[in-house]
Amino acid sequence: MADKIRLGIIGANIHRGWAPRAHLPAIVASPEFELTAVCTTRMESAEESRQKYGAKLAFDDYHKMLAHPDIDAVAVSLRVPAHYEPTMDAINAGKHVYVEWPLGRTTAEAQEMADAAQAKGVRNMVGLQARAAPSILYAKELVESGYVGDVMSCHVSRIDGGTLERTSDRTWQKDVELGANTLTISCGHTIDALRFVVGDFSNVSTVVSNQAKQWFETDTNQLVDVTSPDNILVSGRLAGGGVASVHVASNPSVGSGYRMEIYGREGSLVASSGESPNQDGVKLRGAKGGNQLEDLEIPGRLTNVLEGMPRGAPYNVGQMYYQFGQSILSGNPCQPDFNTAVELHHFIDSIQAASDQGREMAVTGR
Repeated sequence: MADKIRLGIIGANIHRGWAPRAHLPAIVASPEFELTAVCTTRMESAEESRQKYGAKLAFDDYHKMLAHPDIDAVAVSLRVPAHYEPTMDAINAGKHVYVEWPLGRTTAEAQEMADAAQAKGVRNMVGLQARAAPSILYAKELVESGYVGDVMSCHVSRIDGGTLERTSDRTWQKDVELGANTLTISCGHTIDALRFVVGDFSNVSTVVSNQAKQWFETDTNQLVDVTSPDNILVSGRLAGGGVASVHVASNPSVGSGYRMEIYGREGSLVASSGESPNQDGVKLRGAKGGNQLEDLEIPGRLTNVLEGMPRGAPYNVGQMYYQFGQSILSGNPCQPDFNTAVELHHFIDSIQAASDQGREMAVTGR
């Protein structure tokens, strides 16, 4: 391996998607990595990305990128239905691989990718960035160290402002079978942050609802049917004995953002943000032995990126890349990995099943 880990990004179009918002600026500001290659489906857009972000190579066929000897690791930042094939090909090519969440369109796809990565022995990471956010990491530390005492109850909400009018290139998520919707993405990130901090659920009762059954495509001037859910309510028991409730929604009007409340016998914690917990900007407040919440200073040791890391969407992705890089350099497993993703896929399946069956369900990891 060269002095720096040589990374190629699949899905590097600079005009749309998560890559230009987060991955490309994050990797450029990560000293452990070199942005060696970018890949899109057209050479014109790949070359545009190469020039803007200083990559050495541009590809319009990811197979050619994977075959190049100067690529050590790959990031897959595509629409969810397109994760499976390039990820499996990267694993089979012996490349370390970072894939955005959700890992697969289905739990079966995610399991196959996890099994393949383990069999091939490549380092693998899934983009559950809340697990790298300094404020969420500190909340986890505080809970584990007894700041709140025994966790009695939790409430989490993430209410996003959506829209009922979209251009046709933004209506593909209408189909629940494609695996990219409020349940898998918004709820996935939000409920994973809660589980990361306070532990897993043991039982859940849920409502998974599709309130907006049509969207209007502004460029085609037609209504399209929507099967993807937009409101998810979860109530249940935590394995540690507490109870929790969650409401995640994408509603037409302006949202109220993210808020996680944790109440224990000895104290309370509140994490809040105008964005998702996997993005930068989560504030943490706490109260111990009193009723007044106070701002908590996040220890600097929980920040691994350099000062040059852009704030906003790239920040926690940069935190993830640091962990990914350390895992590649040391040979040790990294977290969150594909197995973590499979567990979350199964939990989301339990949420859907409990809603479909109208009854409380036990939560199993597999």
